[in-house]
Amino acid sequence: MGDVAEPRRYVDSADGARIAVYEQGPADAPTVVLVHGWPDSHVLWDAVVPLLADRFHVVRYDNRGVGASSVPKPVAAYRLSRYADDFAAVVDAVAPGRPVHVLAHDWGSAAIWEYLARPQAADRVASFTSVSGPSADHLHAYVWGNLARPYRPRRFVRALAQLAAFSYMALLSIPGLSPVLVRAAVRRGLLRGLLLRDGIPPARIRHSPNLLTDAVNSAKVYRANFLPALVSGRRDHYIGVPVQLIVNTRDRHVRPHVYEDTHRWVSRLWRRDLHAGHWSPMSHPQLLARAVTQLVDHLGGAPEHRELRRARVGRPGGPFTDALVSITGAGSGIGRATALEFASQGAEVVVSDIDGAAAKQTADEIVARGGVAHAYTLDVSDADAVEEFAERVCAEHGVPDIVVNNAGIGQAGRFLDTPREDWDRVLEVNLGGVVNGCRAFARRLVERGTGGHIVNVASMASYAPLQSLNAYCTSKAAVYMFSDCLRAELDAAGIGLTTICPSTVNTNILRGTRFSAPEGRAGRVDGRRAQLEKLFALRRYGPDKAAKAIVSAVQANKPIRPVMPEAYFVYGVSRLLPQALRSTARGRVL
Repeated sequence: MGDVAEPRRYVDSADGARIAVYEQGPADAPTVVLVHGWPDSHVLWDAVVPLLADRFHVVRYDNRGVGASSVPKPVAAYRLSRYADDFAAVVDAVAPGRPVHVLAHDWGSAAIWEYLARPQAADRVASFTSVSGPSADHLHAYVWGNLARPYRPRRFVRALAQLAAFSYMALLSIPGLSPVLVRAAVRRGLLRGLLLRDGIPPARIRHSPNLLTDAVNSAKVYRANFLPALVSGRRDHYIGVPVQLIVNTRDRHVRPHVYEDTHRWVSRLWRRDLHAGHWSPMSHPQLLARAVTQLVDHLGGAPEHRELRRARVGRPGGPFTDALVSITGAGSGIGRATALEFASQGAEVVVSDIDGAAAKQTADEIVARGGVAHAYTLDVSDADAVEEFAERVCAEHGVPDIVVNNAGIGQAGRFLDTPREDWDRVLEVNLGGVVNGCRAFARRLVERGTGGHIVNVASMASYAPLQSLNAYCTSKAAVYMFSDCLRAELDAAGIGLTTICPSTVNTNILRGTRFSAPEGRAGRVDGRRAQLEKLFALRRYGPDKAAKAIVSAVQANKPIRPVMPEAYFVYGVSRLLPQALRSTARGRVL
């Protein structure tokens, strides 16, 4: 439950309804008005307000029928036009003569769309961020326009699904039945159950102590608006105000696809898909506050933030334009080539390597080609260092959209010939580095809520046992299984994970590979190293090709991506004829 503050003022609406208004933050700062829906009150925004109030004059109010506001009796008093009147009265009182920015949810958002149909709206609203509340007119056009075209089956089915999702609104529109249903839902904890099912922790649930009364009184909004909106809608509801959509992809009530045509009605549009349920003001207050702040700053003259630029509908570029990509081991080889490839496709790249000078060289080359890159020195085997790195990257550039855990080292030799410190070092870097990177960034990706992708670079050796590569095969096999487990865990958050399994890509990994030879054969190490380097060079498969495979795998959200024909072949053999691979494990390196 939320805390109920005393209203700072009351405002009379056009029909005499008295609206309770709450204000926080400096009065001379830009004004951001927060508008709630049903069955909420102003406390819906309790977690959002502290994130905005240090920079903005934050205004929120109880809708009519809720909290400290008056409770009109006629059903007609709850039409969207009346809610729009309430908003107009509040804005005139709190920001006379000045445009305001708006963040609205659910029916509150629908009311703002209604207000934006008025001629004076562009003078009073500087921007509108809408959450789970489409325009009734646009929704009507989407549903009936697509139901009238069954020859477009996908859109037809989606429109039908949205209509079915609104079936509860029909029940809440029945006189006499609506109060009974609402009381039962609140008393039996059904509303709270919906929030918990959306993954919102109990401590984040923000409802007023008068939830039952508020919900019953304001449920008239359904009876006043559902059937009229279903029957008719404006055909000229065009919006000249900048609009930002926060689309909750797991919203069971307002399906994401209802916004497919919003660009037809709005002249300047941004869209952020949030992996959340209906009540994202409770589950993701940080994202909502950040989205509003970035839009307000940009409209105030600041350069468009990378995240906002990426959200702009109709922006030029491909799927990775303005994405933020973090790549470890990017000073050379596959990591360096992957950084260059992502940068060539418009991504901003964070390159890190244990060799800081090499990382800087990669970043400098990206910048010289017209891209954006940032270099860091990082030992991925140091868990504390990786956590500090992630904290710094997120603070300075934002949470990466794509994380590539590429850093690794080679180790050749049989188990009995490999010193303990060498064995441990391979696991610390090859497995530990991947685990550390995932631990540091996966949690931040989940908390951000807008999805993302993780790439863990394993090897064909992860499913091809060789006694002569014991430590290396073991470390990569562990990466392979770790990635399979983590992929299943992150799927619920809309985060993809690709395991990359290259074969003999011609990089400088052999130069740093340690060869553990049996006693009496140490002198053969240099010759064997040169032999393998020649073999890799003759294969003529450079890291640039591996980089392209990584980028395409991310775009296609591939779970496993072997790189090179032999990697695909061995992958198939490992599934069909595993004993054949076990037999090949008897080969020797030295």
